[in-house]
Amino acid sequence: MKVRAARGGMIRNMHEEPLWTPELLQFPHEAADKAGRVRRMFNAIAPRYELVNSIFSARRDAYWRRCAVALAAVRGDDDVLDIACGTGDFARAFAKVEPRRVVGCDFAHEMLLRAATVRERTVGPASGSERTRNSVWIEADALCLPFCDGSFSIVSCAFGVRNFVDLDAGLREMCRVLHRGGRAVVLEFTRPPSPIFRRLYEFYSNRLMPIAASWISGDRSGAYRYLPRSVVSFLDAGQMGVRLADAGFSRVSATPLTMGIVTVYIAERN
Repeated sequence: MKVRAARGGMIRNMHEEPLWTPELLQFPHEAADKAGRVRRMFNAIAPRYELVNSIFSARRDAYWRRCAVALAAVRGDDDVLDIACGTGDFARAFAKVEPRRVVGCDFAHEMLLRAATVRERTVGPASGSERTRNSVWIEADALCLPFCDGSFSIVSCAFGVRNFVDLDAGLREMCRVLHRGGRAVVLEFTRPPSPIFRRLYEFYSNRLMPIAASWISGDRSGAYRYLPRSVVSFLDAGQMGVRLADAGFSRVSATPLTMGIVTVYIAERN
């Protein structure tokens, strides 16, 4: 198991001052230096990232990933690239159904270190198949992937596309590295369609969760105020489908889960 850096290095200076001020949170996707702030934020919250996700989704996050993998209809000859892989939970979900290869890619070094460590623990030399033991972790920006055109049959991204500094460029990169007929699998938060449930959920995610999650994680970057704010200011399912089509995909489907808290998008490269 290895982590290979395509560009950039480890960021050791975790900011004590919040990366996301109330002013920036008004329009988080319009921040001029969004990429740098997102990278530093994820490096800062990496140590307890999966724990916080599990607690505050009531462990539904694992269910969402399993559903997305099932909808991807993975075959044994598939090569999977998981973009913005973080600590590797989505990549591990793909590895469980045994495609030929799984590659995890992220620009947050601390996240990748934990992804590789978890994989070494769960898929060690004495267990698992050869194809999953040969997984590679690459440090690279989703907007400039270090892969040739048509290198993969599946490109996935879980809860990451809304963090792209340029969504359209990121979707075009996903399309570029897919071969024809390959499919993109995007798992992303959406706003529930029910007005009553949406109000309740957003009170929880915008008011209660940031305080508790910041305390549990020890985060001072403002990550758990940015993350829910980045959801309510992001695209809805219809808008996301249009952007996928504009990036070169066809047969776009959107499957809502858990009353529309998240949506799984499956799209085929033309």
